[in-house]
This record gives sequence, C-alpha cells and structure tokens, in this order.
Amino acid sequence: MSIVEKIKDIEKEIARTQINKATMSHLCQLRARLAKLRTTLLEPPKGASAAGDGFDVEKVGDARVALIGFPSVGKSTILNTFTTTKSEAAAY
Repeated sequence: MSIVEKIKDIEKEIARTQINKATMSHLCQLRARLAKLRTTLLEPPKGASAAGDGFDVEKVGDARVALIGFPSVGKSTILNTFTTTKSEAAAY
C-alpha cells in the first residue's frame, strides 16, 4: 500500500467517524498520522532527487482574522490583495 493510498484511507475514516467527545481522541490520532504521512510524502527519498506524489489540502471551516495597525499602513491594501473583497480605506 503506497503512502497516497494510506492518506486516502485515513481521510475516508475521518470522514465517516462521528465527531463527539468519545471519538475526539481517535480523530486526533488519525489527524496526527495523516500529518506524518503528508510530511513523509513531501520529503524527497534519501539519496534520490525524485519528486514525490502530491496531495490536495481541503479548505474546511470558517476563520476570522483581525488586521491591527496604525492608520495608513496598508491594512486595506493587503486585505484587497489576499481576498476578492474590496474594502475602502478611510480618508484620514
């Protein structure tokens, strides 16, 4: 069984496992094993320069980010650059 197949199997098991207090330990162990497999997938084999198989990272959940700083330092500019939103800068 290749590393990519192991990753797919663990992702399937995570998807079908219910999330509750009793299964959190199991899910954390699966996520740790998944992270370890992905890092071994990214590392080139020792003594070889061949590239490994890649993997996709799935976007999951919502997030909030706060940009804090002095006026006129580029907070709106960086927000417009990183996202598709159009925030207007105040006229100070």
